[in-house]
Amino acid sequence: MISVLSRRCSYTLCKAGALACLSITVVHAATPEQSVSELVQRFATAQGTFDRATLEALTAENYSEISPLGEVDPRAKMLSFYVKHDDKPLPAISVDEITTRVLGNTAIVLARVSYAMTVGGQSRTASLRSSFVALQQDGAWKLVSAQYTPIRPPAAPAK
Repeated sequence: MISVLSRRCSYTLCKAGALACLSITVVHAATPEQSVSELVQRFATAQGTFDRATLEALTAENYSEISPLGEVDPRAKMLSFYVKHDDKPLPAISVDEITTRVLGNTAIVLARVSYAMTVGGQSRTASLRSSFVALQQDGAWKLVSAQYTPIRPPAAPAK
């Protein structure tokens, strides 16, 4: 009787162990494309909240950008812009239409960055076609450049 119970317990334990092995969920690491897209999203969020520390953490020392006005801004100039001086409402920033290409340890992201803000009591929106270049160093992606081009609003219908 004991040997029958022992075999049943062994059989049950074997089945339980096999089921446990089959039910283990495999956690997939994010692809490089997903990691870089997330980096751009975090960067835009930090811009919208004037989170200078995060902007500094997400950009490489040699970061530079071309502003919507066509100016070349080194990292220090970009970071100096994100110091909140007053209690004006912060802009809402969203990123969509993201296309990411990873080429080894370099990635290029094309996206639309849209802004909604209040200026002089009036709501305004603007969208920019943007490109970002990221470099993977020591296992982490950092932005090394950005370029912003305003998207013209649709033309008014002809009369």
